[in-house]
Amino acid sequence: MKKVYLLPLCVLVACTGCSKDNPFNNGDADLNGAGSTSGVTGATTIEVSTDEEDLIAGTNFDRTITIQFNEGGQATVGGDANGIVSVNGNKVTVNNTSTSEKVKYELSGSTSDGFLKIYSNNKQALVLNGVSITNPNGAAINNQGKKRCFVVVNNSNSLADGGTYSETSENEDEKAAFFSEGQLIFSGSGSLTVTAKGNSGITSDDYLHFMSSPTIKVTSNAGHAVRGKDAVIVSDGVLEAITTRAMKKGVASDSLVLFNGGVTTVTVSGGTAYDDEDQEFKASAGIKADQLFVMNAGTLTVSNSGSGGKGISGDGPGYFQGGTVKVTVTGSNYGQSGRSSSNDSSKSAKGIKFDGNIYISGGSLSAKASNHEAIESKGKIEITGGTVYAQSKDDAINCAGMLAITGGSVCAWSTGNDGLDANGNLYIEGGVVYAIGSGGAEVAVDANTEGGYKLYVNGGTLFAIGGLENGAQLSQNCYQASSWSKNTWYSLSVGSDTYCFKTPSSGGNGLVVSASSEPEVLSGISPSGGTSVFGGMGVLGGSASGGNAVSLSSYSGGQGGPGGRGMGGPGMGW
Repeated sequence: MKKVYLLPLCVLVACTGCSKDNPFNNGDADLNGAGSTSGVTGATTIEVSTDEEDLIAGTNFDRTITIQFNEGGQATVGGDANGIVSVNGNKVTVNNTSTSEKVKYELSGSTSDGFLKIYSNNKQALVLNGVSITNPNGAAINNQGKKRCFVVVNNSNSLADGGTYSETSENEDEKAAFFSEGQLIFSGSGSLTVTAKGNSGITSDDYLHFMSSPTIKVTSNAGHAVRGKDAVIVSDGVLEAITTRAMKKGVASDSLVLFNGGVTTVTVSGGTAYDDEDQEFKASAGIKADQLFVMNAGTLTVSNSGSGGKGISGDGPGYFQGGTVKVTVTGSNYGQSGRSSSNDSSKSAKGIKFDGNIYISGGSLSAKASNHEAIESKGKIEITGGTVYAQSKDDAINCAGMLAITGGSVCAWSTGNDGLDANGNLYIEGGVVYAIGSGGAEVAVDANTEGGYKLYVNGGTLFAIGGLENGAQLSQNCYQASSWSKNTWYSLSVGSDTYCFKTPSSGGNGLVVSASSEPEVLSGISPSGGTSVFGGMGVLGGSASGGNAVSLSSYSGGQGGPGGRGMGGPGMGW
């Protein structure tokens, strides 16, 4: 297990073994995958430790200052013995740079023309106690302090910026309706609504940590909804992030995005646009982690309807280790085909896309993309556990290197391409695999034979509609049915284990199955009990009644046309 330690100003990785074990290294020693086994012997996981000082109970505050905003009047201040708060109407400025006191600021009242701005060299806390602040000319709260800032959310609160930031100092950042130079640590049991018209919603130039257990809704029409430069961490509570702006992200970090719990919903509708500053086309994303993405626990729901947009995207690796993830991408591809390297404006609308490796070892992961890959890695994909459902018009699950399934339950369904597609070797060595190709040259399970790679079936339980890649090495016997029926429930039984699969209404050239011994296959059954998986297309651990026996014969591979679609690779529209 790799360990990542989160420190106040950076994310450090402690790795054991050779350099390929470093999660920030996209290199792969086994992309060529010579041999008959994948070399994947167990779950590849990563441990991320957060700073214990994020617990507000561990900080003793020297003073409490109350600030009450007064619509149409002037804000009132109490408990300010050192005279660090200045008031101009409802424009409130705190300067705590000359004392060493840790101050707790309790905010209440409302204003449609005000703000809170803080300068401090010390830890501090903001207690939102039924406050509503709108600043038509900039941020509602602007914390210029670089130390930890605790945000305790009580009762119902709202923050909003204006369409322009006309009062922003040239020497200071002010990147969001709620902006902080230092860490923002959210807790409490109330609610906070942040509405941004001129910039992002909530931003820290350090990191954001959402803890137990407020309800926070952030909407931005101009920028990212939620952004933490060093990290965004969700440990508890309810977080809803919405952005409608092209190129922008629902949740974004230059380094780490980590989910340890809570309920997070991300909705993106902005598409692709040209970034004048970076001089390139950029697409939107529900989640964007520049270095590392980790899903440990909680519920994450992401939807993106923008042209060329992504659901979850990362420049490094992605780890899915627990919790529930549901990604839906309905946007069209941007540009021509999304595959031409000469067309640098093309962006493909993909469900989950990482430039680094993808490791799936637990939890439930569902990804659907209307026009491109559902799950894609520019490196390798290892699935050792969990439940995975990928459905797309393009390849359902695709990687540039090795793809290995050694455990878990996986459904990969493409309505216009291959179900499972690896441009390196593809290994099925364990777990339950339901793969569906669209037919013709598009197979259920495809490895890059043209590149000298192979498909290896060494174990597991396989139910494939559309045939397997030509030249597959089948160490575990595979069998084919003389015919199959669409939109029909099938059962596959091996010993005392029964698996039920519902076939799609179209696609596929044939039905191929494999298990530890020759299975019994029935068609037209009625499943009962067990656990429903794969978007309702599978039942595991249940039983089957009725049905008719399906005649099986030995299968050696090769349905779906010459080489399947081995030359197909990840779309070029990254």
